[in-house]
Amino acid sequence: MTPKSGTTSLKVLLCGGGVAGEALAHWLARGGHRVTVVERFPALRATGAQVDLRGQGIEAVKRMGLLDAVRGKLVDEPGVALVDARGRARATIMANTSGRGRQSLTSEYEIMRGDLVRILHEAAKEGVDHVFGVSVEGFEQDDDKVTARFSDGSSGEFDVLVGADGQGSRIRRAILPPGSPDPYRRMGIHMAYWFVPRIASDGSIRDTYLAPRGRMIMRRSHNPTETQAYFVLREESAEASAVHREPVERQKEFWAGRFRDAGWQTTRFLDAMRTTESFYSQEVVQVRTDTWSRGRVVLLGDAAHCASPYSGMGISGGLVGAYVLAGEINRHAEDLPTAFAAYEAGLRPFVDEIQAGVKPRLLRLGMPDTRLAIGAFHSLTALACRLRIPDLVARYAKEDRGGAWRLPESPTGDGT
Repeated sequence: MTPKSGTTSLKVLLCGGGVAGEALAHWLARGGHRVTVVERFPALRATGAQVDLRGQGIEAVKRMGLLDAVRGKLVDEPGVALVDARGRARATIMANTSGRGRQSLTSEYEIMRGDLVRILHEAAKEGVDHVFGVSVEGFEQDDDKVTARFSDGSSGEFDVLVGADGQGSRIRRAILPPGSPDPYRRMGIHMAYWFVPRIASDGSIRDTYLAPRGRMIMRRSHNPTETQAYFVLREESAEASAVHREPVERQKEFWAGRFRDAGWQTTRFLDAMRTTESFYSQEVVQVRTDTWSRGRVVLLGDAAHCASPYSGMGISGGLVGAYVLAGEINRHAEDLPTAFAAYEAGLRPFVDEIQAGVKPRLLRLGMPDTRLAIGAFHSLTALACRLRIPDLVARYAKEDRGGAWRLPESPTGDGT
């Protein structure tokens, strides 16, 4: 695409071809910029578990013209059930499909991460170069350019470098000043997921099972042949925090050791874990930094402001961030410091809202230590569901997660 009259066309390098990166590539290409996306995986990383869209994230997808495409790939998950060791539902919280209020524990817009990435990638293909199997190994910048060094030994000069490389971002580590505070706010919670073969008893409702010692198992089924298994652990230890950086076999040993006696369908899930190729393990954290840019380098999505899976706004936050950053770059292409300052000033209130909505103490209360506490939790939740409290709270909430913050005008200035 050619730039709009009177605007400057920038050469932009985007590190990371995930949800936020592909969304930004789409908006920048529509603004007439020359965009290159480098992704360290050898092909489009259209993998991952189930994600959702909420609040402003739904509006961001709508403004991209992709809401119908997303609707065509939605996962049927009508609600969440708390189950006991025999698999009996003790309480069920349904999705809010009324079209008003806020989403409940499950969203009206549930989709597999891979399907969402593919939709965004197709939208971003025109005018965007994608390079797979390559990462940014380092960079230098001055007032006029950023020189990036790539893992294949090549290098290139760009006007802008965007770090959209996730919560463990190497770009973020490179731009934070020496002695900066640890960007991670730890929750004392860890999570692993993988896919297992679906069986006849796997329904569309998401099953959630609580086991003593702060353990949770979730089962979600997204197609006729596969089911997602999630193990969640409440533990504050050096071993638990370190294991996610160890070889996959060691990670699997850790999770098997922590959950072997948990009950319910644990044996089924552990048996499948041994051979699965879809295994992923992570510590649940938030990313909080004092700045999202330095010079001509700027951070996007989880690299800048990971809100954690428990926010329900991780994917939506990345889509909204891409929308806002693209708009400021398009408006201030000849003055990047102003663009990045406006991006941060405009988006910070939204990010602060969704990050503040995650209460680690409440999360830990939802993962009790003892069978007695689990029983009490089930009883209270069942009573609330009989009184329709979750449904009423969702339907009559004035705002969804993200508060009253609203998307600014179109990044391309074309009214879309």
